[in-house]
Amino acid sequence: MRIVFMGTPTFAVPTLERLLQSEHEVVAVYTQPDMPSGRGRQLTPSPVKQVALEHGLTVLQPPRLRTPSQVEQLASLRPDVIVVAAFGQILPQKVLDIPPFGCLNVHPSLLPRHRGASPIASAILAGDEYTGVTIMLLDAGMDSGLILAQRRVAIEPEDTTGTLATKLAQVGAELLIETLDLWLNRQLVPQPQDETKATYSQPVAKEEGEIDWQLPGGEIWRRVRAFQPWPGCYTRWQGKILKILEARPAPGKGEPGRVVSLEGKGFVVGVYTGDGVLGLLRLQMEGKRAMTAAEFVRGQRGFIGAVLPS
Repeated sequence: MRIVFMGTPTFAVPTLERLLQSEHEVVAVYTQPDMPSGRGRQLTPSPVKQVALEHGLTVLQPPRLRTPSQVEQLASLRPDVIVVAAFGQILPQKVLDIPPFGCLNVHPSLLPRHRGASPIASAILAGDEYTGVTIMLLDAGMDSGLILAQRRVAIEPEDTTGTLATKLAQVGAELLIETLDLWLNRQLVPQPQDETKATYSQPVAKEEGEIDWQLPGGEIWRRVRAFQPWPGCYTRWQGKILKILEARPAPGKGEPGRVVSLEGKGFVVGVYTGDGVLGLLRLQMEGKRAMTAAEFVRGQRGFIGAVLPS
């Protein structure tokens, strides 16, 4: 079968690589335009583009896949099916209608839960015990298409958005290959989503990373994990941003924002919250390297006993 692949970030790479190992032909790859990156703000290709070029694939990067000429170019590739994984654009109906076997999407949640832009972070924020991957047929809505297959993945206490995305990317790639062959052989019956159970995840804003110590410790802990690696959770100390890279909730009661010693309780230092205490494990001061909480406390006199802003 002739396949057009659409994807952009690291999450999409395993799916592209598995397609390249299959018996199918990837005739072209669509990805988002190169973006400025790093201190020099140089244009940098997406992870998907880098892999595609390494394999000598045709790469197309329309800012919006909607104009008649762009749709005509896609149609000229004669794809039997389009595979989408975190492409970053909502495809119009005229694109969805091109391949006879439709457009299959790899979505990192158990739809209809966590439709939208940030399903992995949303699952952690919600305290879900598990999430998963859904292979669905795209329609013109927001992740509302018919479901072809799903697979659960447990959310471990130490999982962050970064680690969970890596797991889901691998599971999604394998499930896509299994599902694709069944679908192409007409051995699957698509199932509609239960709209009464639909939830939606919004894009994560950078300012959401600032910690409000009035919140319960468990909620702050989930935010630390959900916002890692981006935008990161942070507070302020001595006029600089202090990132909380790793933490754990613990019982305790005190003034929210007050830094306390937790020696002998499984932590070196913690911060009282609106409910409990957040034990700190790894920190990073603005302009400095990441370090353990013990290293940080040794170098920051006055930290224990301070009150961090909410």
